[in-house]
Amino acid sequence: MFEHMEFEVIMRQMLEKVPNNLDKRQGSIIYDALAPAAAELAQMYIALEDTLNLAFASTSRDEYLEKRTMEMGLTRRQATKAKKNGFFYGISNTPIEVPLGTRFSIEDLNYVVDEKLSEGQYVLECETPGEAGNRPQGRLIPIDYVPGLVKAELTELLVPGEDTESDDALLQRYQLRVRQPTTSGNIYHFKQWALDVQGVGDAKIFPLWNGPGTVKVVIVDAKKQPATTYLINEVTNNIERNRPIGANVTVVSGKAKNINISATVQLAPDYTIQRAQAEFSELAERYLQDSAFKKSYVSYAQIGMLLLSTGVIDYTDLKVNNNTVNVALADEEIPVLGTVTLGV
Repeated sequence: MFEHMEFEVIMRQMLEKVPNNLDKRQGSIIYDALAPAAAELAQMYIALEDTLNLAFASTSRDEYLEKRTMEMGLTRRQATKAKKNGFFYGISNTPIEVPLGTRFSIEDLNYVVDEKLSEGQYVLECETPGEAGNRPQGRLIPIDYVPGLVKAELTELLVPGEDTESDDALLQRYQLRVRQPTTSGNIYHFKQWALDVQGVGDAKIFPLWNGPGTVKVVIVDAKKQPATTYLINEVTNNIERNRPIGANVTVVSGKAKNINISATVQLAPDYTIQRAQAEFSELAERYLQDSAFKKSYVSYAQIGMLLLSTGVIDYTDLKVNNNTVNVALADEEIPVLGTVTLGV
């Protein structure tokens, strides 16, 4: 709105108001007297433009965006801690009891025993919030003494840890709340109850899926991967605490649809096939994550565009799931990157 109000424009407007019979050339007393004021006014207009942008959610940022979203009851999600499966054995691989609160270490992270699932099987929570806790897997080193412990292993990810919510993600949730108001147990309400659970990345609701009074909730984790049984149970419990009386709710995971990609490529000078494959895999995975529950197919053309956005000059024989057409996705399917094979 004020982007045209630059120093030169303001200076010209000010000089136009000075009589022409006075010396107002650059370097004159009048010019030098007006110039500092024009510079300050230009800075003021920049601040006004920024203030105007901060007033609207779509152009706001940081704490100003939070002030806008709080009007709809939404606050920025803080970093959450990853939860992983842990198995503990004594002599002869016999499962043993481990006290809740016992701490273990793996790589540069510490985990604490949080919940018992079965004999020798526990939920371990990373002490460090964020996505870092999703990575480690393997043998755990005890920090606290556990009598009879011979082996401790950290295995599958149950609930992904997430970094502090970005402005883009917060804005997306705000727009979802505004455009899809939750009320009286409608489909948006069920989606909100699912998304309220830590580790849920998205949800798709199917009302009346098995007759009157039935609702199916299909979820994916924060990485847009199939949800674990643990996460499904967490969502089920949260919905059961909030749902209206009479609703028969079924919570399931999205079904993975592997997307395998292959192509023969021509590389830019000094560009290796390993680098091209790594960069393309990252872009393709991000595209597939963004497509989960939002698109009914994986675009063959989009895959080609992603390939050309790396160090690939040209390509031939591009195949997506051994074909040269779009890959259709069923209602409950989510695209997951499978194999990526690039050759020269």
